[in-house]
Amino acid sequence: MQTNSTHTSLVAVGDSFTEGMSDLLPDGTYRGWADLLAARMAARAPGFRYANLAVRGKLIGQIVEEQVPVAAAMGADVVTLVGGLNDTLRPKCDMGRVKGLLTEAVEQLAPSCKQLVLMRSPGRQGPVLDRFRPRMEELFVCIEELAERHGALVVDLYGAASLSDPRMWDVDRLHLTAEGHRRVAEAVWQTLGHDPEDLEWHAPMAATPPPGWAARRVADARFARRHLLPWIGRRLTGRSSGDGLPPKRPDLRPYEGPTL
Repeated sequence: MQTNSTHTSLVAVGDSFTEGMSDLLPDGTYRGWADLLAARMAARAPGFRYANLAVRGKLIGQIVEEQVPVAAAMGADVVTLVGGLNDTLRPKCDMGRVKGLLTEAVEQLAPSCKQLVLMRSPGRQGPVLDRFRPRMEELFVCIEELAERHGALVVDLYGAASLSDPRMWDVDRLHLTAEGHRRVAEAVWQTLGHDPEDLEWHAPMAATPPPGWAARRVADARFARRHLLPWIGRRLTGRSSGDGLPPKRPDLRPYEGPTL
């Protein structure tokens, strides 16, 4: 790991995880780990520029087609790429195709920037995610191999005990809370070689009494009605939560808040 406090630009590529859901701001927009990371980097580099091309719901093929060429053309110092996890959650998933597209993305992005950053995405504990865990771990092996081949950094969020805790996830059980995004920003910050601001970001959360049976059933019913059934409906109809939405921050321009 090399310390470098002179990075002057950052481009983030990906889906809802990089867009920042569910780190909701008072104005109804999302912040997220990439914005938090940009704020830290901007504090060290006057004129720091930031773009976030992420759009919720995007599959790796869409990321490669819509975001990767744009990001590569920007010539940023740092590019973060997180994609493919939405594909692994689909009932029918061709992992060979997913890994091939991820390879294509890395091959385009690595030469275009000073430092490419990849991630082993966090995984929430629970029976639903356990069904897809083998696919996720197959994707992560590919990420490690690509990083070694192309000189990319890998942020290991999957191995962080804190981020597997259900309390770190929003009510939709798919997106991290604001605290979860803060910890991801810290993890990327440290992986880039900067001095830690939180040495314990990965540590397990303090134990608390679990909710009672009745409270869990109410939460499960609310989750199914508000999040699971709509998600299944989109899968069955081929729709995405990101259909028609523009990139979060499409231009590489000077970063101005929101702050940490």
